[in-house]
Amino acid sequence: MGGLLIVGAALLGMLGAGQGSFALALIVLSIVGFGGIGAVDDLLAIRRGRNLGLRARERLAVQIPLALLLGILVMRRFGTEVFVPLLRVRWDLGWAYPVFAACYLLGFTNATNLTDGLDGLASGVAALAAGAYAVIAWRAGDPQAAVASAALAGASLAFLRYNAFPARVFMGDVGSNAVGAALATIAMVTKTELLLVVVGGVFVAEAFSVILQVAYFKATGGRRIFRMSPLHHHFELGGLSEPQVVRRFWGAGTLLALVGIALAP
Repeated sequence: MGGLLIVGAALLGMLGAGQGSFALALIVLSIVGFGGIGAVDDLLAIRRGRNLGLRARERLAVQIPLALLLGILVMRRFGTEVFVPLLRVRWDLGWAYPVFAACYLLGFTNATNLTDGLDGLASGVAALAAGAYAVIAWRAGDPQAAVASAALAGASLAFLRYNAFPARVFMGDVGSNAVGAALATIAMVTKTELLLVVVGGVFVAEAFSVILQVAYFKATGGRRIFRMSPLHHHFELGGLSEPQVVRRFWGAGTLLALVGIALAP
């Protein structure tokens, strides 16, 4: 449950430096809501003495309504258009936006959770993505979302002091859920949802490696694409040490953050 340090520091930064806005309120709601669900998951695992917290259906039963609520609030205040980076156009999803937003939030939250498997990996990539979004949000004309992004980047970077190899503090679901939801919500309020797929490409790759591995395993009766998923374990089993894998993923995260800033509207 070391992620409580990220949550606490990020919220203090956001509420202390922010001037109050609907966008900032939504970001705080996502951190508290999804982080709270993760905290319950962690507490149950600690109480049971095993890595068995909330069941998947129990977690989704709480996450889906919260994600839909956030999607509806974003739709009513910020509209239903989605910026497509490479085409430099905006697509209007209309009333389908809350469903898209819910899938988007759940997907990115779980992708961040899957990335949290090596010392310093998720917190380092999160710091890079949030730092990039501080620039993107400022350019988008939303200084409060920029403040939230900077606070999240600073909290993740500070946490890395204790989470880098060899880790003394671990993020847990409370941290990964809060960070993933915060990044997704920041992208939603700045209407750059698809841009986060680029900036947070490491998270996306980790999630897709699991999806592809499971689908291929079932379709072929037990064959695998990767040595192991999520993707970071594939490289570990290929002979790289844990710090080597993490540094390479940080490098990829840095490059993707810079590409995302260049593609921002």
